[in-house]
Amino acid sequence: MEARLVERANVSFKTIPAAGIHGVGLKTLPGNVLRLVRGFFAARRILHDFKPDVMFFTGGYVAVPMALAGMRIPTVLYIPDIEPGLALKTLALFADKITVTAQDSFRYFNHQERLVLTGYPTRAKLAKWTRSNARQTLSLTDEAPVLLIYGGSKGARSINAAVLANLSPLLERAQVIHITGELDWSTVDARAKDLNKTQAARYHAFPYLDEEMGAALAAADLALSRAGASTLGEYPLFGLPAILVPYPYSWRYQKVNADTLVRQGAAVLLEDGKLSDQLLPTVDNLLSQPQKMASMRAAMQRLSHPEAAAEINRQLFALCQERN
Repeated sequence: MEARLVERANVSFKTIPAAGIHGVGLKTLPGNVLRLVRGFFAARRILHDFKPDVMFFTGGYVAVPMALAGMRIPTVLYIPDIEPGLALKTLALFADKITVTAQDSFRYFNHQERLVLTGYPTRAKLAKWTRSNARQTLSLTDEAPVLLIYGGSKGARSINAAVLANLSPLLERAQVIHITGELDWSTVDARAKDLNKTQAARYHAFPYLDEEMGAALAAADLALSRAGASTLGEYPLFGLPAILVPYPYSWRYQKVNADTLVRQGAAVLLEDGKLSDQLLPTVDNLLSQPQKMASMRAAMQRLSHPEAAAEINRQLFALCQERN
């Protein structure tokens, strides 16, 4: 998916061999280390051809060979999640500047003088949407609240299953934008075809949204999703209250993200294992309390950093100027 998105933006895309070493078995480890070594030499060839003035990393084990190959080149690191993973902690050792989404990330680093709070960078096109034109684009009305359900680009199977199990009562309470991901699309599409006319008018399911993702965020009154890093930027940008269901198998990164938003009063947390039983009462409880929703909306808006991308850009150009 990253390759398609980058190439669509007319940016050159190259791959290098890489593999994770944290949490892998002893049988897998030697092969993964070998791939990282191969990645190091591939990265050196890319750097030799491209001759960058500065390098920008956002994490992942694929970045480690490139960081090692370009140790003499100024580097900016961006930490999307609140808690950095092992690869990000390793990359932080090489970075001249470390930009972070939230103040809570500062406690994970010793060299505070290299840290810059920027917020989460969001696409400029997201901000073009208003509630009015977003609802018109997605064929939504103002007669009932709008619930956005989003499982990420690949989808969240437990969220999709819980939504389908509670779909009829959900549609009595709200209009639903359901972005399912590709994995469960056929199942969801078949279920949508069984809805009656009234229900179908309130149910708007998509396997994936790109240009219209901003419309979905702008149109919604409440979101239900995982707690990936994008929730720290996109929900605050739109002041969108959220029910967060951290993915239980992603170490604790999503849980830490969710806890940060919950602690600020901008979201509530649901455990993945209790989702099917608690989904409907949680949605109903929030939508029936306008004052609480307004408070959550205001709390989420206070976390917004609409100039995050520009601030990261300034850090990159400052290092270029220093070098040149």
